[in-house]
Amino acid sequence: MLRQRARTAISLTLADALAGRATSGHLARVLGDAALVIAGSLVIALSAAVSIRLPGNPVPITGQTFGVLLVAGALGLRRGVASTALYLAIGIVGLPAFAEGKAGLAIIASVNGGRLVLGATGGYLVGFVLASALVGRLAERGWDRRLPGALAAMALGNLAIYAAGLPWLAAATGYSVGETIAKGLVPFVLGDMLKLVLAGAALPAAWWVVGRQR
Repeated sequence: MLRQRARTAISLTLADALAGRATSGHLARVLGDAALVIAGSLVIALSAAVSIRLPGNPVPITGQTFGVLLVAGALGLRRGVASTALYLAIGIVGLPAFAEGKAGLAIIASVNGGRLVLGATGGYLVGFVLASALVGRLAERGWDRRLPGALAAMALGNLAIYAAGLPWLAAATGYSVGETIAKGLVPFVLGDMLKLVLAGAALPAAWWVVGRQR
């Protein structure tokens, strides 16, 4: 019984704790989950509005990474992934939700003359889903409650984004390994470090507030 309670407590996400979800009924949880997923997708879309075009580089600097990691850490695996998937769906159907106000499936991939054409930034968008799953799961295991764990979770999530984004960029553009790193990684390292620190610090700080309220 004690072990079961411990597992239940550790799986409680920040969003659950803030909303008092542990004692809510089934219908309230379902409606609450839907609201959280929609809110999470809007946070990611708003973060995408922060965008800086780099001359000669198909990959812009954006705030999306911050939004994706923060939402996943706050909502957990399933709702974090659902939020990211909803965000992608909003952009795919034509709403200007992606960086630089872009939209459409072609940002990720399209078919032209029977040939698959990859979008240069499509891999990063796919990586957002992987990062959401990873960070969300780690948050459910309590990594987000202390600064070292939160920073580690955010760093791993960021690595997941690059693991999908960099090979995709190379395949889409024909860049060499060196060109891919120079254009798809190097310009973003400092900004990513700042976003990781901000997102990683926000979650433990919010848990501290929850503890004080209790």
